[in-house]
Amino acid sequence: MDTDLRRAVVVTLGELGRSDDWRDRADAGHGLAGFAEMPEAVEPLLVLDSGDTFVTRRTAEGLLRRKDRAGLTIVASALAVADDDHADHIHTAIFDVFSIFSDDLDEALRICGEMSSDTDDRVARGARRLRESLAEIDPVLRPA
Repeated sequence: MDTDLRRAVVVTLGELGRSDDWRDRADAGHGLAGFAEMPEAVEPLLVLDSGDTFVTRRTAEGLLRRKDRAGLTIVASALAVADDDHADHIHTAIFDVFSIFSDDLDEALRICGEMSSDTDDRVARGARRLRESLAEIDPVLRPA
């Protein structure tokens, strides 16, 4: 893994995320989601974009598609402080990502259960909200 190149990509996507164009910000947020394990990628992530909720949805979806603690933590943290409009778009992304495979949903529920007792109150509060949203999903495919 080339750490310097990964940092350069994060910097470039962060710059794209400051664009006035919502399409640029949506692409940047989605791209930055792939680097969510890097502390320098978290700051420019656009989960709560103030200019366009499509950016919120696209970024949240990218983070959730990681199906890991890094992505779920960032979404939970955003969900804890999201207004109703942003929360609706995050919930749509949650449904889109976790409504297919029950194994993915079960793992996300497990991770959120662990995060619910996180020492960071914002993460813990958001994880509980995220878990509630996940618990409402009835996935299409279950193991045979």
